[in-house]
Amino acid sequence: MGAYDFLAEWFETLNDDCDYALWSQYFINGLNSLHAGRKGLELGCGSGYFCRALAKCGFEMTGADLSAPMLTKAVEKARGEGLRIDFVQADAAKLKTPEKYDFIISPNDCYNYIPQSKLALAFRCAARSLKDGGIFWADISSAYKLREKVANTVCADDRDEVTYLAFNTLYENRVEMDVTLFVKGGDGRFDRYDEKHTQYIHETQDVKDALIEAGFEILSVEGHLGKEAEGSERVNFICRKVKS
Repeated sequence: MGAYDFLAEWFETLNDDCDYALWSQYFINGLNSLHAGRKGLELGCGSGYFCRALAKCGFEMTGADLSAPMLTKAVEKARGEGLRIDFVQADAAKLKTPEKYDFIISPNDCYNYIPQSKLALAFRCAARSLKDGGIFWADISSAYKLREKVANTVCADDRDEVTYLAFNTLYENRVEMDVTLFVKGGDGRFDRYDEKHTQYIHETQDVKDALIEAGFEILSVEGHLGKEAEGSERVNFICRKVKS
């Protein structure tokens, strides 16, 4: 099955150790310091945690994702918290929006799912969806993380209701992840679900070159939560769309 067809239901649960609250505040503080405006798009929103966090702080958010199951979960969670957020299905590699935004954020690996050959085009699509001077803030899992930490490993997370396994294989320019979920049913038996993920390895300089080609001024390149980018498992690219 496709990426996130089954994982969508459990994504936030299985990532509850990443400190979503602190991660969200990093974006909120950064956007405020950049005077980024209030109308934003989260690209690759998944089940919508960052959209919800920003909406609670007064941002007018739209969430976009390629995965229909992720969007279904995002709508459910936003409604459950009484938040009015628009969610739309969109491919980051072919993004077209009917309106332009003050800022676009794209956290948590969205662009790792886009091959190197399509990266500059994907960034140009993002630029077209921004107002002149708008902020574009994307992060990726770093080449260091994918090559040295993830490649050729087995990741496991065993919980009462769900067990997650990922068998990760390194190829020249990507890591392929064979994911298996065992989900506990109402009768106590576990159902098995399988899906495949491919994350492409993007070198920092290649990302910078693609951003500049797409019409962005790079304001900062930071590691996770603003730490040093060198040796970080996550790299943030904070940019401004050059006025046309």
